[in-house]
Amino acid sequence: MQPEAIVSRVWPGREAEIEPLGGGITNHNFKVVVGEDAFVLRIGGKDTELLGIERSAEHGASTVAAAVGVGPPVVAFVEPEGYLVTRFLEGRPVPEEEMRTSEMIERVTQTLRRIHDGPPVPGRFDSFRVVEEYAATARDRGVALPGPFDWAKEQADEIERRRGRQPERPCHNDLLNANFIDDGERIRIVDWEYAGMGDVFFDLANFSVNHGLGAAENEALLAAYFGEARPRDAAALTLMRFMSDFREAMWGVVQQGISELDFDFQAYAAEHFERLERTAAEPEFVDALALAS
Repeated sequence: MQPEAIVSRVWPGREAEIEPLGGGITNHNFKVVVGEDAFVLRIGGKDTELLGIERSAEHGASTVAAAVGVGPPVVAFVEPEGYLVTRFLEGRPVPEEEMRTSEMIERVTQTLRRIHDGPPVPGRFDSFRVVEEYAATARDRGVALPGPFDWAKEQADEIERRRGRQPERPCHNDLLNANFIDDGERIRIVDWEYAGMGDVFFDLANFSVNHGLGAAENEALLAAYFGEARPRDAAALTLMRFMSDFREAMWGVVQQGISELDFDFQAYAAEHFERLERTAAEPEFVDALALAS
């Protein structure tokens, strides 16, 4: 459906200015200006339920995130299609290199604690099950699993066995750089479509690996979040950095079978498989497995 038709359903009889927003490779996002107010209209991509996205759960998580001051206020949820309308957040993107500074790491952890300590959100996110579901979907769609998959799955099974069952807290689970906005007071987070009750260490690791944090920055991240950098937490972060890339790699594999966008998902998946292989080759990874037992 064209955005003009959706806008007319949300604001019947009102004039609106509509412009596309860049940054996403799954959905179509538009800035909508009605009078003096600005909004974001989010139109889900084709077959995104095969990526584990449930639009009603996204709406629920977005509402919770807004209530705790992390996400943008939710204005409308257009049913039955599941289009989401939020307020447009005024602010600036934060470059990756700035995200690695101690000041920004402190601000990011404050934001993450707001959501992790907040009310439950709909749905559940378990990275170990996600990679299995993505593999099954890829096979169903005729996409061959990459060569490193079996080895990576063995590593994931070992990580899950060593770490055991973890407490479930509200998590974002897609902490790419493009999803952060500095509004001048705090760091805000957009795009809650993968949110669910899950492991806070996946969120921390997802932020870490997506922003290229090194050993010192990871220590600062854990110290800012927990008040101290404990060896067992460092081990969990290392192991879940592997799982973050495994999930992202398999997301790219599934997209090869469902997406109609002009994007090289095969190269995207390969990049993340290569990165998780580098993580597993580091001495810290072996040590982390031992500490996690």
